[in-house]
Amino acid sequence: MSDDVTRDLAAAAAEPRDDAPAPAAADDLPVAATVVVLRDAPGGAEALLIHRPDRGSFAGAWVFPGGKLEPSDEGDDEEAAARAAAIRETWEETGLRLAPDALHAFARWEPPPGIALRIRTWFFLARDTGTELALADAEAVGAMWARPADVLARHSRGELTLYPPTWVTLHELSGGGVDALLVRADREALRTYETALHHGGHGTLLLWREDAEYDAAAAGGSARHRLDVSALPWVYTRAD
Repeated sequence: MSDDVTRDLAAAAAEPRDDAPAPAAADDLPVAATVVVLRDAPGGAEALLIHRPDRGSFAGAWVFPGGKLEPSDEGDDEEAAARAAAIRETWEETGLRLAPDALHAFARWEPPPGIALRIRTWFFLARDTGTELALADAEAVGAMWARPADVLARHSRGELTLYPPTWVTLHELSGGGVDALLVRADREALRTYETALHHGGHGTLLLWREDAEYDAAAAGGSARHRLDVSALPWVYTRAD
């Protein structure tokens, strides 16, 4: 459940480590891609999430379709390769076939040092094609369409497991229809989450570069960009 993720992050943050954040572009990291498939519904857009089996990566968690790049995911640069992987993985896991121009780059996540699984992941948004889902048994034991706010509410009650990138993405997509979300993704700069994991008197925190306490060696300030995962409900703060 969600408490397992909180406990794992706290354990990783408590391990002795160099306080310097991981490099912004660690070339040796494996790369993955994921797609947030969206459809319009009363009360705002719904996102597709799949339920991972109780084994392998992200065991038991609800995630967006996606996976690591393979040699066949050719591209002139990392984003192009990530787009190819996003399309392939979504097809393999859900049976949804997306066109390359249907993907809207939304975010790129750099993992914090100290965790067991470190993968740089690209997040794309895409509109649902209306095709019936055909889940791959080895990849998903269930699926749901749900409004982001409803998923976050269930997580806050400990009813399902999310990992921080999924949680923050759902938070960013709460409210509005599909058209508005896709237009916003195209107009705004790519969100980059260069993550540092801290544990101390304030609990277990994921910090990003905009946070004044991101780098322990930096001067203090009041800016905040963080996710407190010390306990449920998780608390996201962003303030200049």
